[in-house]
Amino acid sequence: MPNCKPSEIFVIGGTGSQGLPVVRGLVADGKYHCKVLTRDANSSGAQELAHLPNVSLMEGTFANEETLRAGFSECDGAFVNMNGFNTGEKTEMFWAIRSYEIALESRIKFFVYGNLDYILQQNKENAQKMGAELFTTGPYIEISIAIGTPMTPTVEDRIATWRDCAQYVRWLFDHQDRANGLDLEAAIAHIGYEDLASAFETVTGYSARYIDTDFESYWKSGSLSSIRERPNGYNADPVDMGMMTARENFTGFWNIWRASGQNKSFIRRDYALLDEIYPGRIKSAEEWFRKEEERGIRQGLGGLWERIQEGNLKPAIKAFEDGFRGRL
Repeated sequence: MPNCKPSEIFVIGGTGSQGLPVVRGLVADGKYHCKVLTRDANSSGAQELAHLPNVSLMEGTFANEETLRAGFSECDGAFVNMNGFNTGEKTEMFWAIRSYEIALESRIKFFVYGNLDYILQQNKENAQKMGAELFTTGPYIEISIAIGTPMTPTVEDRIATWRDCAQYVRWLFDHQDRANGLDLEAAIAHIGYEDLASAFETVTGYSARYIDTDFESYWKSGSLSSIRERPNGYNADPVDMGMMTARENFTGFWNIWRASGQNKSFIRRDYALLDEIYPGRIKSAEEWFRKEEERGIRQGLGGLWERIQEGNLKPAIKAFEDGFRGRL
């Protein structure tokens, strides 16, 4: 791996829910400068970043080779986190591969790719030219109190936090020799659904319960039922034979997490490593709910109970915030 600490980082996905805290964490002490690609420099996320020191915005789309080459130009590091709810699966996979190839050609020295769990490893033959790392997360706990998510709560009934992502991604760039070839898989904990409800009840004092719902009922009246047959990515071609629907995507989502309880099955996490990297990380649903309750009250948003009432839920996923529309 090249012996060089990157100071200029090209960021794809910097204005989204995960990207905002990641960029803030990278530039906080002035060690790194971030060049952030955005489709709209006037968007709320882009403007939030524009007011930070050591951040520059570049307007364009990652689905363009000239834009990618211009973005990687004069940078020696990259953080790439594409929005699959925009692109759809096929387009995301192609541009993930192409961005890696162009980064290698552009002599990027350290490349971090934000992803969900997938059995994939870097080709070690490239390690002498460019360090690379996978940063893997899971369902954000924030979606448990947001609108338009696979687990939007309802008052009559009824997992990494974004803030910690900043610490983990910063560690990767600060410890490249150790991180090269690593898949850093982040999470709060393997939180059972009943435990999530119990934690909410403990913090708020209001009753909460998890209802085990079959797929037929979920897709008939659940939080995503209105988009079940739509392409999972709003820019995906609906007549493409390889198109994946929201129903197909999230049926797989729920099945894989249902089969991965207690850190013993398909999806596992090295919590000792996460503790080493960030000793102050959030380690339980109750801890996260308590911090979020305090934050909401402090910022005038209200407590958790008030915030999940009908009409009060806010989006936590960029695609929902964008109204499921916009260019790649």
